[in-house]
Amino acid sequence: MRLSSEMFPFASHDEYGYKLAPFAADTLAEAGRVVAELGHRVTTHPGQFTQLGSPRKQVIDNAIRDLVYHDEMLSLLKLPPQQDRDAVMIMHLGGAFGDKAATLDRFRENYARLPQSVKNRLVLENDDVVWSVHELLPLCQELNIPFVLDFHHHNIVFDSKQIREGTKDIVDLIPAIVETWSKKGITPKMHYSEPCPDAVTARSRRKHSPRVMTLPPCPNTMDLMIEAKDKEQAVFELMRTFKLPGFDLFNNVTPHVRQDENRPWKPKAKKVAKRGRRKDVDGMDLVEAKLEEEEEKPPPMVAEEDVAMGGPERRVYWPPGMEDWLRPPKRIVKSKEDAKGGAAPAQKKRKVAGASTANSDGVASINGKVANEGRVDTRIAIKKAMGKRGTTGSARKRGMGKAAPTPEPSDEESDPLASLGEDEDSADGGSTGGASPSQSAAAPRPTRKRSGRVSQRINYKEEEADEVSV
Repeated sequence: MRLSSEMFPFASHDEYGYKLAPFAADTLAEAGRVVAELGHRVTTHPGQFTQLGSPRKQVIDNAIRDLVYHDEMLSLLKLPPQQDRDAVMIMHLGGAFGDKAATLDRFRENYARLPQSVKNRLVLENDDVVWSVHELLPLCQELNIPFVLDFHHHNIVFDSKQIREGTKDIVDLIPAIVETWSKKGITPKMHYSEPCPDAVTARSRRKHSPRVMTLPPCPNTMDLMIEAKDKEQAVFELMRTFKLPGFDLFNNVTPHVRQDENRPWKPKAKKVAKRGRRKDVDGMDLVEAKLEEEEEKPPPMVAEEDVAMGGPERRVYWPPGMEDWLRPPKRIVKSKEDAKGGAAPAQKKRKVAGASTANSDGVASINGKVANEGRVDTRIAIKKAMGKRGTTGSARKRGMGKAAPTPEPSDEESDPLASLGEDEDSADGGSTGGASPSQSAAAPRPTRKRSGRVSQRINYKEEEADEVSV
C-alpha cells in the first residue's frame, strides 16, 4: 500500500515546513496499529522533483528535506520491526543533465549526506525516460541500495546491446536484484504494469493500462506491486483469472445498487386530513375525518464491520469497462419524437397544414414553400395595409387624452373620410358594381384637402378657408 506524499502539505517546505511530531504522532501510531493488524506493507514514492543527482544546490537541499519528511512519517507509524524495514521510500535517479557519469558522481556525493534512517529506507527504481536497469543496478550494488525492478519501464528503456525487450532476458538478473534487498533484511519488491493496447510509440507506451492481463516471472518470496489505473479492481481481475487465494470472497457489483451505505433518512411530511360529508339514516349530517397516514420506517442500518468489502454480499468487483455500474446514469430527457420514433403531434399538424395550404390566388404551397411569386406579393400588400391600420390606431390612442369635440356634419359639409372609399374604388377601375348612371355622372362634392395622416387633429380655421375657396 502506497502512502501519499501530500498527506501533510508543505511539511518539507524550506520556509513553512514543520515536524509531524508531536501533533500527528498519535494519529499515525493509530494508523500503524491497523496496518500491523492487517499485515499490510506500506511504502512511499517521493515526487519527480526529489533528485539527488541535480547540479543545483537548491534542488539537492529540497530533496534531502523531502526524504527526511517521508522517513519521519513512516517512523511515526510504529510498525513491527520487519514491517518497519519493509516500509521503504522509492525514488528515481532523475535527469541525466547532459552527462550521466557526472550525474552518478553527484548522486554518490549527496547520498553520503543523508541521515542513516533515510539511507535505511531509500531504494532506487529504473525509469521509462533516462535510466535503465544496467545503469542503476551497479550503482545500487556499490552503495548498498536495494533496487526495484519495474518491468514496464524496462520494456521502454533498456540497453539493447546487453538485453532484449521482454521478461525472458531480465530473468537472469533477478538473483542479483534480490541480493540488494537481502543484504539489508528487506523483503524484495517489484513493480508490474502494462501499456495501453493502442500504444505504439515509446511516449504513448509510458501510460499505464487500466488493468493487467498476466503476471511477470518473480520469486514467491517477492512482493509484486500492480500499478494500474483501476487499482484494486486490477488485482481482483488477476485473482479471478489465476484463481488466487481469496478470489471466491468477492462477487460482482450490482449495477447502481449499494446495500452497504447508510444514507441519511428523513421522513415525509404528514398529509393533511381530508374531510368527507355524508348523511346518516335519520337525515343528520355527519362529518367524518379520513386520515391517510402511512407509518414510514427508516431503512435498515448496516453495521460498521459489514460496510467494507461490499457489504454482507461482498459485491466489490465490476468487469472491465463497466465503471457505470458504480453510479446511476444521468437523467436523459427524451422528446416525444425520439420516444415514439416519429414526429411529435404538434409537428405533424404543422406539416399537414403546411402541405395543404393554398394562397388566395389558388396557388398551392408545397412543404411550407411558396410555389408562386404572386403569394409573396399578396402577403407584402397585406402587411403594408395592416401597418397603416396599426399606425392609425396607435396614433388615435395617443391623441385620445387631448381630443377636441368634433362638430356634427351638415348637408353642406362633407365627411372628411367619405372620399376614402371612392378614391380606392376609382383607383381599382372606376366601377362600383350597382351604382346608377345618374350617380356616376353627378358632380363631385366639394371636399377639403386631406393631410397625409388621417388621425391628424382637424384645424377648424383651415376648414373654413377651404369652404370659402370652394
